[in-house]
Amino acid sequence: MSVIRRRNRLVALTAVATVVLGVTACGSDDEPGTDAGGKPDKLVIETVGEFGYDELVKQYEKDTGIKIELRKTAQLNEYRPKIVRSLATGKGVADVVALEEGVLNEFKLNPTNWADLTPLVADHSKDYLPWKWELGKSADGRLIGLPTDVGSLAVCYRSDLFKAAGLPTNRDEVTALWPDWPSFIETGKKYRQQTGKGMLDSVTTAASAIAFQAGGDIFYDKDDNIIADKSPAVKQAWDTSLKMVDANITAKTATWSPEWSAGFKQGTFAATFCPSWMLGIVRDNSGPENKGKWDVAGVPGGLGNWGGSWLAVPERGKHKAEAAKLAEFLTSASSQVAAFKLKGPLPTNLEALKNPDFLAYTDPYFSDAPTGKIFGSSVEAIKPIHLGPKHQAVKEQAMEPALQSYENGEATASAAWDQFIKDAATQGAF
Repeated sequence: MSVIRRRNRLVALTAVATVVLGVTACGSDDEPGTDAGGKPDKLVIETVGEFGYDELVKQYEKDTGIKIELRKTAQLNEYRPKIVRSLATGKGVADVVALEEGVLNEFKLNPTNWADLTPLVADHSKDYLPWKWELGKSADGRLIGLPTDVGSLAVCYRSDLFKAAGLPTNRDEVTALWPDWPSFIETGKKYRQQTGKGMLDSVTTAASAIAFQAGGDIFYDKDDNIIADKSPAVKQAWDTSLKMVDANITAKTATWSPEWSAGFKQGTFAATFCPSWMLGIVRDNSGPENKGKWDVAGVPGGLGNWGGSWLAVPERGKHKAEAAKLAEFLTSASSQVAAFKLKGPLPTNLEALKNPDFLAYTDPYFSDAPTGKIFGSSVEAIKPIHLGPKHQAVKEQAMEPALQSYENGEATASAAWDQFIKDAATQGAF
């Protein structure tokens, strides 16, 4: 380990100690009230993106008499600093906080910010995908998160736009178009030739899909050293993404940008790599007028993973026991099936994955695609991945901007790679 890396670890540990002292020294200035018996009047849930909890919290309110406030933040790069500030200052601390896999390991650096759920909930260690359950634990054995979803991967595509391009529209035939990544690129070239448009939304969605599909170490090794320039997963994602740009198959709409969000409705692109949790985003961005135009096909290579979260309870929370009960309810088998039906986050609860309603579910918005079967069939084949503490920062502030600079013709391939490696070292330091 280098001297620089040792110094980074020392700085990180010092910062962690400071936050711990801050948490110990004071409580939240923004706590929900309680009734005379000590039961909270209200509990607050903080999530990033769509978790499908809208109807579940209404049920919980009815069953318990506790009002639930559901706070949603659209993007992770806005969500993470909000959570950091609340933990550090005690202001606006939610009772239940979703920790997405891209930032989970960073928050594990200071596990004492989070309540140990072990004594607060029943033993659910056998109820979830084993690797998903283990990732919810900190290095000291503290259970800081109950598993929510996993981002089993597929391709969401516009069947009407495929038809206009002379391509098959049946989901099985579309899946057969691209058994591998070269075939996907060839399909994109045909779409461009027939329509003059890019088939895929952005090169960055492809890069993420390919890297996660490879599994194992991505930007960090097991000791959390940055290995972006040596990672086989990164190299595979980078090289394949450049081939997509060279073949001109993308619409060059940066993920999460206003142009990208509008592109779903406007037909700017015809396909995007779609983890199960993105079904709700596609639906919301496309609007009711495009119901039945979208469908779901298999991903090149047959499997993949992108995203997933856990529900944690901040140590600063005033009602940790009640918050843990709420988290337990939201991650139960029945709740995970209900959330999937509403917004698409794929269950990690083993009972939910075998639930007949889940397996038989078809999504009317996506042309009655059997999304339970499509996403559920590949979940057990998902390869566990190792994400370092600043994975999301490296992905969004280093790799994606570099790829976009090449996609937009602003940098050569070698210059884009050099910039990525340089920025990865900066963004990945902790």
